[in-house]
Amino acid sequence: MFVVAPAAHAAKELLQVFVAEPYLELRTGPGRGYPVTQVVGRGESVEIVKRRTDWLKVRTERGIEGWAAQRDMVKTLLADGTHLSIDLGDRSGFTSHRWEAGGMVGDFDGANLVSGYLSFSLNDHLKIDLSPSQFLGVTSNAAPADRSGYTLDIGLNHVFVPEWRFSPFVTLGGGLFNVNQDPQNPQAVDRHDQSAYYGAGFRFYLTRRFFVRGEYKNRVVFTSRNDNEELEEWKVGLAFFF
Repeated sequence: MFVVAPAAHAAKELLQVFVAEPYLELRTGPGRGYPVTQVVGRGESVEIVKRRTDWLKVRTERGIEGWAAQRDMVKTLLADGTHLSIDLGDRSGFTSHRWEAGGMVGDFDGANLVSGYLSFSLNDHLKIDLSPSQFLGVTSNAAPADRSGYTLDIGLNHVFVPEWRFSPFVTLGGGLFNVNQDPQNPQAVDRHDQSAYYGAGFRFYLTRRFFVRGEYKNRVVFTSRNDNEELEEWKVGLAFFF
């Protein structure tokens, strides 16, 4: 399968691909907010001029230029009949991608924390995060003994400037909060509560598909005793996009 890199437009000879679907929509700009002004029919060819995040500027056989979505362009064919493939392993891929995942370590209100996450991008700025975490140690509020527990969160993540190498974000969500029974304290029982959080963080692009992610969360645990607890956590780790 042929792979076109983001810098392909810099070559003197432009890459030609053929429309395999019933049609290919061309817009006036690199985004769904721009109107569709041209439609290229099946069997016709376009040349790739340049790429901007997940949009490619192309030129038709009649010399008309427009922007096509990456998800539509990967359905086009090369002259040898293979599908066009676009490499996301660069800064453009960091700015615009569908999925990312990673692992982090940190502090959960005084306890050691290990966390992972999976994120789906609704667009370049807005993402849905799913994050399981496990903590072990002495927390100042929820577990005043050497105990373990976990959280399972889902929330929204808004990235302010996804095209920057260092891009800050804010996050908001909620989920489950669990503290396991302490074998050293027979009076302690398992806890299963709901929680909500808000926070902020950053992403820092390293190379290819890898970046550093760090974040801070302020969490409120809604207890059955109606004396809600407020916990703080921070974590940092390595992530990748795909």
